[in-house]
Amino acid sequence: MAVNLTNADSALKSYYLDVVKDKLNYSVNPFLAAIKHSTEDVYGKDVRKLAVHGLNGGIGAGTEDGKLPASSSNNYTQLVSTLKNIYGTIEISDKAIRASQSDTGAFVSLLNAEMEGLINASTYNFGRMLFGDGTGKIAKVACVNPEGVLVDSVEKLKVGMVVDFCTLEGEIIPGGASRKIADIDVINSTFNVVGEPLANEDITADCILTVQGSCNNEITGLGAIFGNASTLYGIDRVGNDWLKPYKAQVSDITENDIQTALDEIEIASGNSVNFIVCSWGVRRALIKLLSENRSNIHTMELTGGFKAISYNGIPIVADRFCPKGTMYLLNTDDFSLNQLCDWQWMEGDDGKVLRQVPGKPVYTATLVKYVELMCSRPCGQGMISGIKEA
Repeated sequence: MAVNLTNADSALKSYYLDVVKDKLNYSVNPFLAAIKHSTEDVYGKDVRKLAVHGLNGGIGAGTEDGKLPASSSNNYTQLVSTLKNIYGTIEISDKAIRASQSDTGAFVSLLNAEMEGLINASTYNFGRMLFGDGTGKIAKVACVNPEGVLVDSVEKLKVGMVVDFCTLEGEIIPGGASRKIADIDVINSTFNVVGEPLANEDITADCILTVQGSCNNEITGLGAIFGNASTLYGIDRVGNDWLKPYKAQVSDITENDIQTALDEIEIASGNSVNFIVCSWGVRRALIKLLSENRSNIHTMELTGGFKAISYNGIPIVADRFCPKGTMYLLNTDDFSLNQLCDWQWMEGDDGKVLRQVPGKPVYTATLVKYVELMCSRPCGQGMISGIKEA
């Protein structure tokens, strides 16, 4: 069968879309695979989730012929957040399509390569967002010097990323929009962009680096839930202690530190932690601790095929985007990924997903998902930071 845009379009919709959904929903990281994915609580462009906190007050004791307890309903608060728009785009040149017209295998290889690249990039960025604070910040820019752009860390940067240089308010600095990273110097924490270098005088004190178009547009990740902002999901934290997660700082992690956190979280929320995620260095420190205490280190398999070590039956996984020296103690039942729909291709009026870029001999297809991460019981989560890594 000859290769053309019609059957290529059909392959993207019928075969590749299912692969993308499976990969991006269950293979990004163990935390994402463990939480509920739901279209509930979505109203228009917003997620409105009803959170129950405290206890029902209609309970009491009395005499045999005395008054019954007065009724008192649950404490309800509506959490509100805007659905975030997550996009991923592939690009295929007209020349590549025509060169493969007589070779179906070559075109399949071309599509496979493009889709694999899209899945890898989407997996990387969606996994990063889960630990972010919604601002989209992937690095703080210090200055521009002869070696390139100096940042506080290049850990979240990758060659080929298209990034924006902007302020926390979302204002892009002159010449800082949609710049592609050309090379990265890990030792000196610098990188260069394709094209004209930025002028150092345009770098402001609060200049940050974000993935293109992402400033203040990313999902409400763990960084926001455990952050110091005065509000969460539109609710003031002051006077609402149930919005405040458990936080502790330690140096050398001990089993008592972990058990104290588990106990305090259960006391505050009435629910138990069922999932722990930490940085790689913290996991090594924990394994070292358990080995020194001659404790048996058990492993378990999680949804999505992920492996984890077990602490009193609670899975502990490491994630590359978890901040250094940090351990999150979570109840995944309190989290949900609320979405308008699952991953879908953006279709034109003619129902096609492959469309020519105006004025260019290339065709693009764009994946989209409208989604937000919600936590209905922040007081049921915990964080231990400052841990000395091994």
